[in-house]
Amino acid sequence: MKDFRKLDELIRSFVDRGTNPGCAVAIMQGDELLYHGEAGYADIESKREVNVHSMFSQASTTKLFTYAILGMIFEEGKFLFSDPLYYYLPEWKNTKKYVVRPNGDIDTEPLDKPITIRDAVAMMCGLPYCMMPDVNPSTPTLAAMSKKMEELLKKGPTTIAEEVRAMADVPVMFEPGSHWLYGFGSEITGVLVETFEEKPLREVFKERLIEPLGFKDADTFVRPSNKDRVVVNYAKKGPGDFEKTGDFLSLDPDSVPAGARPNLFISAADFAVFMQMLANGGTYKGRKYLGSGTVAMLHENQLGPQQLADFENDYLAGYGYGLGFRTLLTQKYGHNGHVGNFGWTGGSGIWVEADPVEKFSVAYMHNMRPNEELYHHHRVRAVVNGIML
Repeated sequence: MKDFRKLDELIRSFVDRGTNPGCAVAIMQGDELLYHGEAGYADIESKREVNVHSMFSQASTTKLFTYAILGMIFEEGKFLFSDPLYYYLPEWKNTKKYVVRPNGDIDTEPLDKPITIRDAVAMMCGLPYCMMPDVNPSTPTLAAMSKKMEELLKKGPTTIAEEVRAMADVPVMFEPGSHWLYGFGSEITGVLVETFEEKPLREVFKERLIEPLGFKDADTFVRPSNKDRVVVNYAKKGPGDFEKTGDFLSLDPDSVPAGARPNLFISAADFAVFMQMLANGGTYKGRKYLGSGTVAMLHENQLGPQQLADFENDYLAGYGYGLGFRTLLTQKYGHNGHVGNFGWTGGSGIWVEADPVEKFSVAYMHNMRPNEELYHHHRVRAVVNGIML
């Protein structure tokens, strides 16, 4: 019997010290929920407390659903990761790259090789994020993407398919595969899934994962039926001082097209089930969702020395990056879990990780910006692994 008192004390201390307004943690092993802990408020103003059904805005951890589903489609023989994007998204056949000439001039030239599906999924396609036009773009690529987004948004809310088509003629920042750059590769991956499935990504989420895994506290929209479970997003002004903030991803289904970029709202307990399916090698409660080799492929490190230099920072120290999942390469930077642990992080304070050795998963969640992820996540990680290993 595991003793989770240290974890109870930790998450309670977060709220008592005012480091976040409210949080939840779920831990699974095998097919069983071993622990769920919560502290603080889902809505400070109404005094609605976080509970096991609280649905947190995921931001970037939404991508993990996309990558897992892409693995399912790969197993159906519909594509290879070595395939050029233009096989399925023809607009991407003649994409170019920016180059800096010896005299300092910036020019464009054809790619040495086409962008592949692997380049997009592993974040090595050379395109940064650009969800909204950047008023002070730092690179020619971001400036060109911002102009495209400005043109699209003049027509109203966009779909990710429209965005991906529009960006196809933007020169990328570097030769695909030569560097790692977090960004638009996830949008490309989402549109590939939509292309293979012939339906919007949020519908694929529902059919491939949300319904089969039996999630009751998961959606890609805020609706009247779940609004009282959705955790408010806060901006942190100081210790214990939080201000409710708008979130452009928190939209109801009447305000955006079905093909808009989905943002997952889900409880820690439900997300832990998804991660546990992966920790189990693709199987949950007797149903096989992915082959164990495919799961291993998704989190196998794809980065060499140059890409690891692009990837690493204090928060990510010790990790590499696979096909959509980061993966632990070494414990020397202070990670007390197993080499091979894998997961990702969401921008409002989400951290999820699976241990394929002991076959357990953990999902920690709060909704706050700045998310102070290093402070919270690495402490939760240390305590959870101390209990579980």
